Amino acid sequence: MKKRKEASSFGVIGLGRFGMALAISLAEAGKDVIVIDRDESKVKVLRAYTEHAFVADDLSEETLEQAGIQNCDVVIVCIGEKMDTSILTTMHVVSLGVPRVIAKALSPDQGAVLEKIGAEVVYPERDMALRLGKRLVLNNFLDYVSLDNSIEIRQIKVPDKLTGKSIEESGIRKKYNLNIIAMEHGTVTDIEVMPQYRFTEGDIMVVIGKVNNIDRFCKNI
Repeated sequence: MKKRKEASSFGVIGLGRFGMALAISLAEAGKDVIVIDRDESKVKVLRAYTEHAFVADDLSEETLEQAGIQNCDVVIVCIGEKMDTSILTTMHVVSLGVPRVIAKALSPDQGAVLEKIGAEVVYPERDMALRLGKRLVLNNFLDYVSLDNSIEIRQIKVPDKLTGKSIEESGIRKKYNLNIIAMEHGTVTDIEVMPQYRFTEGDIMVVIGKVNNIDRFCKNI
């Protein structure tokens, strides 16, 4: 698989809660960020983080080009609420030849259209709901990264019943087909985890495996 070049310049179109937080996090990480929104007060906030913050009443291809969107490595269209504007803006960004276009969607239908015109689709509200649901259902669940529909990397608090046992003795790999890729304790993270490692109080394991196997493990411990 060809490795994707690391992006250094980003465009964020739409400064709702999602777009605003995303733009600020990218700018604070030292990335070049272009932001565009019709609300001058929101754009004014972002001018503390980037010199390239623009007010635009329309999001035509010409307006986006004048702002320099075509020079970005990645552009994120954060206009999920207005489907027609979201789709047209995403189409303009794709037409400008931006290498990677990501678009926010609120529904599967909206997401399907955005994918057809060449965008990667994210569902922030749905993903946050899924994350919250897992936290409520699984008491030892901390966080996760979904690699596809069936595989996750998940942080799990080590339960008291496993304290003092080795990874091998816990049967995590044999019983559940899970691999521990890191152990966290306080501010220390160890990525060279041996089968002989014994769990201690306060440990957090980072596992990778099929979602149904991780869920089964979490429920059984």
